[in-house]
Amino acid sequence: MGITPMEIYKLLPKTNCKRCGETTCMSFAFKIINKEKKVEECLPLFEESKYEKQREELLDLLKPLEEATETGLIVDESKCTGCANCIVVCPVHAAEDPYGAGIGYGIKMENPILRVEDGVVKVENLKICRRYGKNRILCVACRENCPTDAITFLEG
Repeated sequence: MGITPMEIYKLLPKTNCKRCGETTCMSFAFKIINKEKKVEECLPLFEESKYEKQREELLDLLKPLEEATETGLIVDESKCTGCANCIVVCPVHAAEDPYGAGIGYGIKMENPILRVEDGVVKVENLKICRRYGKNRILCVACRENCPTDAITFLEG
């Protein structure tokens, strides 16, 4: 699962009109994924009736963005078993708490990124995630070690 900039771009007018503040529609698509722009900023898409079908498809496509965190992280609690693999393998957690932050034993971080609560992973403190902020890196350790695919990221 994941929304790619190319999927967004295909549904944009592709006029490169710059009315959104970006030089190209492709650049605008990346900004939407990164939550730096809102689709409503594409004025032709909302002002011109010839784009109505594309607009509806795009708004449907972008619904998962509403659930996603600032880092693009989405936790599907219906798939999560609370195994805590994501917590144990997180490089930030491992550096701060090699004993498994947030899973109820050992030394605990003050504000972990993820914590198991009521048998499922909850997102708590994204500001320390490696995927957050200007110098972010596209770490996927939590997703790659989730045995039930409960963790996904928007692609951007």
